[in-house]
Amino acid sequence: MKKLTLSAEEDVIKEAKRLAAENHTSVSAMFARWVRAVSGRRKQGRRERLGPLTRKALGLGKLPSDESDRELLEEALADKYGVDL
Repeated sequence: MKKLTLSAEEDVIKEAKRLAAENHTSVSAMFARWVRAVSGRRKQGRRERLGPLTRKALGLGKLPSDESDRELLEEALADKYGVDL
């Protein structure tokens, strides 16, 4: 395996490390999976339809317009941790 050095803003690096730790993997392995996934879709000559969770994660999902981002986040965290708002 060869070594690759990437440059990114500090907050991006922290987020990448957090995501990798959360998923019990390394930033290198996470990056390799991402490259293979993107490359695989392009090699097929078409873009695969993304699932609803992926669309939301990429900001492509439609969110209710009557609630702020903060309200949506609060609701999601309350649901996750079983807290009543």
